[in-house]
Amino acid sequence: MAFSQEVMRENVQNIREKMARAAREAGRKPEEILLCAASKVQSTETVALAQGLEIDLFGENRVQELCQKFDAGAYGSKPVHMIGHLQTNKVRQTVGRAAMIQSVDSLHLLQAIDAEARRQGLRQDILIEINIGGEESKSGIAPQQIWSMLENAAQCSGVAVRGLMAIPPVAEKKGQNRHYFALLRQLFVDISTKTYDNISMDFLSMGMSADYEDAILEGANIVRIGTAIFGRRY
Repeated sequence: MAFSQEVMRENVQNIREKMARAAREAGRKPEEILLCAASKVQSTETVALAQGLEIDLFGENRVQELCQKFDAGAYGSKPVHMIGHLQTNKVRQTVGRAAMIQSVDSLHLLQAIDAEARRQGLRQDILIEINIGGEESKSGIAPQQIWSMLENAAQCSGVAVRGLMAIPPVAEKKGQNRHYFALLRQLFVDISTKTYDNISMDFLSMGMSADYEDAILEGANIVRIGTAIFGRRY
């Protein structure tokens, strides 16, 4: 059963307070961190209620859901990002609807997005997904592959690389993932010292319901929260 708007409002307020505390602890401004509501499997009606809350954007894992909710106007004026694995045969549906594709995890996908964006006459914002924990079960490129990926992206006029995204291993206790967040932050900083066409390190997307405070302490400026807003999925 979906939460009411009032329950979601209370959840978002609680998350915002924790985000602000973590930001202040890190010597950062709370307003520089974006709250992405991960609305996987949430109905169009639930998302329409949530878009009136203090969230900055939505994130979808499935292209079909993103298209249905986008076309129904469920997101209102809030942008939606693609945050799940994207197959190349779904690129045409995603480009132009998603304000950003956070989960670009291969050169093949990068090139497919570039081609479709150029076909539509636009430039698609993307993040490069890093498999920071080296897990075979997760998408993303290995950290050492980022430089080759960026060199290729610099030749793609249909995309704008805006930063990095990662999903670290599942943490069994609080603080366990700070090491991975710190590694991604350092990679982000290293890239920031270089100059490439079509590439700027503006966004570091990491941290979910169980570990977003640690992610903020390590430099995240987009956190992707689902369960803590909408409740556990069944």
